[in-house]
Amino acid sequence: MELVLGIDGGGTSCRAALASAAGEVLGRGRSGAANIMTDLHGARANIVEAARLAFVDAGRDPALIPAVGAVLGLAGTNVGGFKQQLLEILPFRESLVESDALIALNGALGDHDGAIAIIGTGSIFMSRRGDRFQTIGGWGFMLGDLGSGARLGRDLLQETLLAHDDIHPSSGLTDAVLERFDGDPRNIVKFGAASKPGDFAALAPMVLEFAGKGDEAALRVLRRAIRNIEEALAALKLGPDDRLCLHGGLAGLYVPYFSQDYRALLKPPLQDALGGAVQMAVRHFGAGRKAAHG
Repeated sequence: MELVLGIDGGGTSCRAALASAAGEVLGRGRSGAANIMTDLHGARANIVEAARLAFVDAGRDPALIPAVGAVLGLAGTNVGGFKQQLLEILPFRESLVESDALIALNGALGDHDGAIAIIGTGSIFMSRRGDRFQTIGGWGFMLGDLGSGARLGRDLLQETLLAHDDIHPSSGLTDAVLERFDGDPRNIVKFGAASKPGDFAALAPMVLEFAGKGDEAALRVLRRAIRNIEEALAALKLGPDDRLCLHGGLAGLYVPYFSQDYRALLKPPLQDALGGAVQMAVRHFGAGRKAAHG
């Protein structure tokens, strides 16, 4: 049986699905982060490990990994030469490397027009109308990824330091963060200097938790994130009949804070991003390619 791989890699984890040439998923695997801009070789290792685990889950020999075609939707593909560098070191028979946004768009919308917002460790926004695509964001943690978990965590630490310096009023949230760092703001600075996006994103649930309690510092940070997200969505120029699908660990948690205009556009994704990668793998390497050349 001919096999294909779909892979979805982001700033927190990498997921793989091994499927038949017709698209039946046979096994799944999960490993660590796979943002190729943040850590190219670490991402490669986690991609291979997720693929290996998918083979094991399917009861297949991982030694067959070099015999399969794979579609990989990965964070960090839109910057620099990281995509080409990765292609040179991947072990698969054939590899198609795309953005994590594109596989999510394919999974979420199927054949429909509309847009997706991926809001997890990072953030990126994409729309499709016919064969026209528009992408916003995905520029990485340092200069982009607005509204993401990483930026939410970073903004929380900034807010905590502002409260410590008596620039902003302290709150239960900023007190809790300072306590987490042993009451010493210098520990926050050390953390910030040494951390990766996923480390900052691990702090994001605190913002949502305290925002639900009406904490003013949490609401300041959260409102900034929502404003950034809605600015990106506005730039996609969605119409009232367009579909808007959300992906990512934070997306659903943000929904109650969206304005009514955007809540009205929301539709559940038809499939997740990994499902979109499998669909694309079937088209490029499986039954879809055979039909196209038949």
